[in-house]
Amino acid sequence: MKRESLYGPFEIEYKTVEDCPKGDHKHLFFELVYVISGTGTQCVNKNNFSYHDGHMMLMTPDDCHSFEIGSVTEFFFLRFNDIYIKSDAFHAEDIRRLEYILQNANHEPGCILKNLPDKLLVKALVEGIRREQQQHDLYNAEVVRQLVNTLIVIVARNIARYVPEQVTANTDEKALDILNYIQNNIYYPEKIRAEAVSKHFGISDNYLGRYFKKHTNETMQQYITNYRIKLIQARLLHSDMRIVEIADELGFTDESHLNKFFRKQMGASPTTFRKQQPKSVSFL
Repeated sequence: MKRESLYGPFEIEYKTVEDCPKGDHKHLFFELVYVISGTGTQCVNKNNFSYHDGHMMLMTPDDCHSFEIGSVTEFFFLRFNDIYIKSDAFHAEDIRRLEYILQNANHEPGCILKNLPDKLLVKALVEGIRREQQQHDLYNAEVVRQLVNTLIVIVARNIARYVPEQVTANTDEKALDILNYIQNNIYYPEKIRAEAVSKHFGISDNYLGRYFKKHTNETMQQYITNYRIKLIQARLLHSDMRIVEIADELGFTDESHLNKFFRKQMGASPTTFRKQQPKSVSFL
């Protein structure tokens, strides 16, 4: 199966196709695909989704995917990698927020834009990028870069609010705020203790526990544990970070503390887990 590489921090392509000559293939980067017009079927990891204009799909590294064109389709492709995410294009807090693209994408087909205002905004951004590329005016490159940044952040927002398994269409707004707070502060253990979260939202510890469990179907500690495991796994699989560096970034006391935590949840040490997984490209 063909694996495609990216040779710059990001790449933009507009393409109109009557059929898709590529079979199943994988990328060593992230690819956002926006359907400007046309219909067809997207296949990701052997799951199918019928697309039409206005849909935006996200393919993550090593997703096996292809398109079957129903009617002539115009696509917008935005491909980007960790070099761009880690560049000075984003503030430190934004970089952490954008980890949702890695951690919460569900590796299944479908439109990732669940918020109608965001769908309208994405459509305008895609057209804006096209105009900037065509007119070759002053500061075109800078304008395109800013539009690309905005597009990536909008995608991250949709993934953060709608894709996690804990969140459904009926989830209360405050529950979403609590999830977002935890996700934003996952690197600072003292800020995500029950008493700190309770104080931040002005509610009692006991009520917080019951409320969180009601709206997410798991305890807050379970959610924090599972999210930290996802972050550790991502670094083990998609980076060359040492265990001690991962421990330091995620607020563990030391490497031994992280090893004990990971082994308890996964049944293997971080080093063993990394060795057992297929070698991947660095994305974090």
